[in-house]
Amino acid sequence: MNKHAEAARTDSGMEHFGYKESLDRGIGKFGSFAAGVSYISILTGTFQLFYFGFGTAGPAYLWSWPMVLVGQLAVALCFMELAAKYPIAGSVYNWSKQLGSRVIAWSAGWLMLTASIVSLAAVVLALQLNLPLIWHGFQIVGDGKGAYDFATNAVVLGSALILFTTVINALGVRLMAMINSAGVFIELIAACLIAIILGLHAVRGPAVFFTTGGYGAGTSGGYLGAFLIASLASGYVMYGFDTASSLGEETVEPRRTAPKAILRAILASFVIGGAILVFAILAAPNLRDPQIASSGGGLQYIVEQVMWGPLGTLFLVCIVVAVSVCSLAVHTAAIRLTFAMARDNALPFGEKLARVNAQTQTPIAPAVAIGVIAALILVINIGQPKIFTVITSIAVIMIYLAYLMVTVPLLLKRLRGQWPPADLAAGGYFTMGAWGMPVNILAVLWGAGMALNLAWPRAAVYGTPWYNTWGAFVYTGVILGAGLLWYALKGHRHIGTLASHQAGR
Repeated sequence: MNKHAEAARTDSGMEHFGYKESLDRGIGKFGSFAAGVSYISILTGTFQLFYFGFGTAGPAYLWSWPMVLVGQLAVALCFMELAAKYPIAGSVYNWSKQLGSRVIAWSAGWLMLTASIVSLAAVVLALQLNLPLIWHGFQIVGDGKGAYDFATNAVVLGSALILFTTVINALGVRLMAMINSAGVFIELIAACLIAIILGLHAVRGPAVFFTTGGYGAGTSGGYLGAFLIASLASGYVMYGFDTASSLGEETVEPRRTAPKAILRAILASFVIGGAILVFAILAAPNLRDPQIASSGGGLQYIVEQVMWGPLGTLFLVCIVVAVSVCSLAVHTAAIRLTFAMARDNALPFGEKLARVNAQTQTPIAPAVAIGVIAALILVINIGQPKIFTVITSIAVIMIYLAYLMVTVPLLLKRLRGQWPPADLAAGGYFTMGAWGMPVNILAVLWGAGMALNLAWPRAAVYGTPWYNTWGAFVYTGVILGAGLLWYALKGHRHIGTLASHQAGR
């Protein structure tokens, strides 16, 4: 037995969870790191929502970037301990199952799964912000000037990307990891170069970040109210780092690799993404230009203004690469979560969704099902982009709620003196030690506060009528309620590891 095979056997821990090894364990250290980075996706999230943050609270909205880092880093540190203890697919679902009650675990998995599918549909729409700028031929529907040309073309381009991610995921995790790692490598280099070039073209000093600039005047809560709304732009970007651990069953030495990958992913995204945001504001020729605060302009508009033609186009190509690998990572994470829940017979059609293809060693049915559902969701964007914005915002809220369903049971374990387990420190795995309690408390307070901030009914964010303004409660209630109805009527009676996945079978 070679070194990697031996490490995989002794470090996987699958036998402790009653599951047999069925997935292809072929992801290395960089592949694990790349999975977390590509889900966060510096060039996707920052470029997609810069206009919203800047347009709402001006340059000083950037203080929400370190604020979100502190909160999400507390969550990430908790997840690092869990990744070292439970290196199994569908991280959030399985962690919650190990820490809390069955219904809480199922709810966490259901919220995370539905949110991930909607997130996939949301991410692929970012192609419309970039491809037509590279070549006008990518504006397939109309000339871009019609009332619904933009939204309809976004659906066409997004559907093509979903088809790509479906095929790649169906062909196996090694191909997915290879494409994802190459894409992340390109994204990181491009992001660093964008930050450096913008920094070299700075036309103003950092004082701009220490003034409200008149933003928030006349609005409820003044600048603080505007800042809290703008913080949604940062909160939307910095999550998904748990993807590195969701691929634990396919990672070599996952109990050591995944925790490090989580930390590196969130820190790299913070530093490089923050540099781009800071230098973009310092380099923008005119901060009062309305295009900067427009969904059709934003960060892409600043890059086009600062960089000469061919270079700006090259970086737009790199953004397309980033959007593509981000979509691939989101799709992959959703597949692993579906597989993990189906393996426990915790979803309808569990046996079919948990079936692993003998040749590719990957579950193909979830890849296809998620791709089809995400493509159908895209249709909502035709003629009704505001409703789609509401739904995608709700997806982020559901992810924060799913995270809470992990950090709260973990905190209860700590309060009872049941965490961390002795084998973590004894085995040399990551543990926060004495810092665990305060960090866990911060993670819970942050998650609850940010979920409330995201959900707060604001017509300025969610629009009207009332069911959009209160969309966080309406749509989350409908999605969670529908899931719990299935769970109560049928699901809870059948949950248990499928015979085909039980260890020793």
